Amino acid sequence: MNTKLTLKLDSEVIARAKYYAKRRRTSLSKMVESYLDAISREEDPSITPLVEQLSGVIELPEDFDYKMEKADHLNKKHT
Repeated sequence: MNTKLTLKLDSEVIARAKYYAKRRRTSLSKMVESYLDAISREEDPSITPLVEQLSGVIELPEDFDYKMEKADHLNKKHT
C-alpha cells in the first residue's frame, strides 16, 4: 500500500536529486523508498534491496580469490 509522505528539503538538494533520478530512469519517490527500506532493515542495513536481489546470481568456487582476479585484470588492462 502506498502512502503519501510530505518532506521539507532544501530546494537545491531536491533539484539535484531529481536530476540524479532522471539520469537513472527512476523516480525520486522510488529512490527515497529504496533508501528508507535499506536503512530500516533489521537484518543488515548495509545490504540494499538491489544487492539482496542479485545475491546468489553468480556461483564462484570456494577458493576464488577476488583480490588476485582484480590484480590480474588491472595488469592486463594496463599492459
